[in-house]
Amino acid sequence: MTSTFEKLAEVYKALADKSRLHMLALLALEELCVCELVAIFDMSQPAISQHLRKLKQAGLVKERKTAQWVYYSLDNSKFSLLQNIVDTLPDVENEIELLKSKGLRVQCGLTPQF
Repeated sequence: MTSTFEKLAEVYKALADKSRLHMLALLALEELCVCELVAIFDMSQPAISQHLRKLKQAGLVKERKTAQWVYYSLDNSKFSLLQNIVDTLPDVENEIELLKSKGLRVQCGLTPQF
């Protein structure tokens, strides 16, 4: 039972940061590469990676590797309340559209998937 409380505490700690909540809102819409999140947040790659690491450790996001690029998406399979939390977050679809309009959608050497 202690491990359950520890795991839940890790989830709530991961959710207690506005940048990570923002990332979850984006990842609920589309799978994104680290470089795309760097462009959206105007943060360094190490800062974005650190946030994603915490979200992944909490079981809130999953990753998919393609060559040297890593793509992240929401993982609501381990924490059933996650979708309810994401549903309460502001709509950020315009940020994905802005990324596309700037030609930064999938700048990791792959063909853009519009």
